[in-house]
Amino acid sequence: MFGIDSPELLVIAVVALVVIGPKELPSLLRSWGKWMSQMRGMASEFRGHVDEMVRQSELDEVKKQLEGSAGGLDLHSLDPTKQIKQHIQEGMAEGDKAWAEAKSTLDNPLAEPESAPQIAAESSSSAEEAAPAVAPETSSVPIAAHIETTAEAAIESKPTKAAAE
Repeated sequence: MFGIDSPELLVIAVVALVVIGPKELPSLLRSWGKWMSQMRGMASEFRGHVDEMVRQSELDEVKKQLEGSAGGLDLHSLDPTKQIKQHIQEGMAEGDKAWAEAKSTLDNPLAEPESAPQIAAESSSSAEEAAPAVAPETSSVPIAAHIETTAEAAIESKPTKAAAE
């Protein structure tokens, strides 16, 4: 501590006790301690500001190196929110397209789906077994109505438990 050893500090303390006096020495040491703590606080605050300026200048240098590199890295293109928004918009476009297709098929009830002939053929063969007289008159009848009529015919043609007894 500035080249002052223990014996020299002891001599300084004895001289301060004699010169200042035993009554005022504690208040003097207390005020000197407060002053030293304020000086240390200001020094640490100054050091913190200097460290912040150094970090900021280092960040600026790194940013300049990245922007000036041969690849020409664009920091704005690294924004992940743009990619997320793009994926959401693509999904919304696909959903809108599917919604439009579904709406167009529902708006046109006379158009039969691609699997309609297979279902109608299977339904008509089971309907002939249950009730041969029930069959759709035209092929433009919706499949749902055809299935309902075949189901009703099958239910009516089944014997009930009460009739069996």
